[in-house]
Amino acid sequence: MDNPQHENYVKSGKIAASVREYGRGLIRDGVSILEICRKVEDRIFELDAMPAFPVQISLDNVAAHYCPDSEDKTILREQLVSLDVGVHVDGCIGDTAVTVDLSGKYSEMITASDKALENAIKIIAPGVTLGEIGREIEETIKLFGYNPVRNLSGHGLGVFNVHTKPSIPNCDTRDRTQLSEGQIIAIEPFATTGSGRVVEKGRPTVFSMSTSPSMRLAFVADIVKKIESYNGLPFTTRWLTEKFSVPQVEFAITKLLQMGSLIAYPPLVEASNGIVSQSEHSVLVGEKIRVLTEV
Repeated sequence: MDNPQHENYVKSGKIAASVREYGRGLIRDGVSILEICRKVEDRIFELDAMPAFPVQISLDNVAAHYCPDSEDKTILREQLVSLDVGVHVDGCIGDTAVTVDLSGKYSEMITASDKALENAIKIIAPGVTLGEIGREIEETIKLFGYNPVRNLSGHGLGVFNVHTKPSIPNCDTRDRTQLSEGQIIAIEPFATTGSGRVVEKGRPTVFSMSTSPSMRLAFVADIVKKIESYNGLPFTTRWLTEKFSVPQVEFAITKLLQMGSLIAYPPLVEASNGIVSQSEHSVLVGEKIRVLTEV
């Protein structure tokens, strides 16, 4: 591999795969999602890497961006559970996701998103268009009788940047943009029993900093300094309340949002309340495809 950063992408991908499988094993009835997220994040640090974003667990009709805060009491009880994990090594990111069916009702939908991911990866090569990838994903999911989530997509992976160009569609957009040798991308099919569109709904607990303001209040300045340590990557309020009080964090987040210094990521919920499954791998584009987040 010519790009020296690719070695770190390989490392982060391998760690992300290991952590994803560790987290998969924690998903069972009676366990709190907060406990799972904490254990998975701890495992990332144990393996000498860092979270590229907070571990997220989405249930049933929630497709993405649900991250428990420090007071979350949600216990797993027969839900469809999606686990989304991001790991970085010196800013180089591995992004991967898996869905577990505790309900016993949606195993075929998980197969649909898994197979869509598999089929998309099979056609990845320099010169393949984004529209072709989206068509492969859409056709596969529909063969199983489900809909792809059309306004969620895969994405490029940059250094300290989880979502870069290109956007990898989950339906046939007819986009003629071609993949090129050496790109790092995340392929991320979502299958649903619903209409195939997500909307923002609920209180955000995941944010990223867009600008670094100067703050007069000492504790707010300290919180800003802590947020800056994430190098622009997404963070969760739970990470801040490990060091600062909940009222302090809530005040700082509100202030920073008012100033336009933070971007909020509310939970993304299927618009018709359809159940959603997610599958994801990070991939190095080349004549010989390399899936970075395989075990």
